[in-house]
Amino acid sequence: MSRVEPVKRWGKRQRAWLWARAERMLRVLHDDLWTWRADPLPPSVWLRWFPHGVVCLAALGVLLGDAAQLGENGRVDPGFAFLVALAQAGAMALALWRPVAAWWLSMAGMLVGAFAVRAQMVVGGNEFTWPWTAAGLIGHLFVMLLLALRVRTRVAVEALVLSALITYVLEGLIGARNYQPTGWLAVALFAVALVLGIALRGRREARSQLAEQTTLTAEERARRTLLEERGRIARELHDVVAHHMSVISIQAQVAPLLVENPSDELKENLAGIRQNALEALTELRRVLGVLRAEHPEVPVASEAGDGAAPHAPQPTLDRLDALVENIRAAGLAVTADSSGLRRPLPPGVELSAYRIVQEALSNVLRHAPGASAEVHLIHLPIGLRVVVSNTRPLHTPAPSQGAGHGLLGMRERVAMLDGTLTAQSLPDGGYQVAAFLPVDAPGLPTDAPDLPADDPDPPPDLFPDPSTEDDAP
Repeated sequence: MSRVEPVKRWGKRQRAWLWARAERMLRVLHDDLWTWRADPLPPSVWLRWFPHGVVCLAALGVLLGDAAQLGENGRVDPGFAFLVALAQAGAMALALWRPVAAWWLSMAGMLVGAFAVRAQMVVGGNEFTWPWTAAGLIGHLFVMLLLALRVRTRVAVEALVLSALITYVLEGLIGARNYQPTGWLAVALFAVALVLGIALRGRREARSQLAEQTTLTAEERARRTLLEERGRIARELHDVVAHHMSVISIQAQVAPLLVENPSDELKENLAGIRQNALEALTELRRVLGVLRAEHPEVPVASEAGDGAAPHAPQPTLDRLDALVENIRAAGLAVTADSSGLRRPLPPGVELSAYRIVQEALSNVLRHAPGASAEVHLIHLPIGLRVVVSNTRPLHTPAPSQGAGHGLLGMRERVAMLDGTLTAQSLPDGGYQVAAFLPVDAPGLPTDAPDLPADDPDPPPDLFPDPSTEDDAP
């Protein structure tokens, strides 16, 4: 094999590599500069249209100055000179919205004007700035600055390189007979405008990123403060309330051992006290888990690592009998009954009904000593009606240390289900809490449903004056 063959193959590979690289560069230039996409300047907060006004005034000056220079000093036909000047001035205004297209228009105006002036040049005549006129150079400076402010740095550098290359071809390769060269000055000024635009664009992006980072930092600080406050509340509940509830549970368990021959009634009451304390501790642990969790809406995994929730399921109406028995053991005479055809209810309705009954009976215990209570559930095709009423108290209630949030909590539960609730005094001196919880009827009218004919208590006004209500029956 001849030694020339490897050299030929190497040369072919080099030419193929150079051609592929040149083709790739041309494709990049085409994608970057052969476009009509919009890249408008952002409106200014202070004097919103001031930058646009400055550019438009400068464009007007370039139009008048370039037309005069081409027509008088360049000896170009005045009408044609005005068209060239209009192209270069229009490129300045167009650069506010479409900077790449404006760059092409400015370069085209410069080329047409340069060849028009070159055709009029004669040896010994007056020298004229070429290939860039003074006004045309100013207009292209504005275009380069706006281009650098709006597009990526690579696109702006490509436009600068092509501007310099075209200027070099006109002045260094084609040339003219009698002119004042402006090529090097133009390229230097274009580079300065490009660097200034890139710097201003980088500063604007840095300020935007700083503002975004500041917002994220403020949100993170608020989130951290919230977590710290929730942790503090959890510690206080654990150290104070949980401790006392544990002590009550232990004392209720030990108390029968301290009395000789305790009666069955005493044992039953103490067992009830201990059971209530244990249930309160369970609920408290669930609340502490929510407070300590970073995302309360996500179920907390159990300590055993099985991924299950550490707290028991929420109570439903199936536990209503146990609740009534618990209240009876505390000394309140309670009767509970229901009417209508019972059917499966949504979990939210079951939980809300249970909590309303629980809170209403607790209010009777606190604020109506000696009274008797009645719980009546009415199952309707469109929802569930809960009525808890009590008789006139036989003794004066002790001053309450509660915050009066019981009725507010019931109202929030009912409102969450698009239901209605009333709470008001009865003519015989008692008190009644009546709630209606709709099922599959989000657009239910505000009036309560009709009661069965045997219901002794018709529904009172569904929206009494809140100022007449309190947490006590």
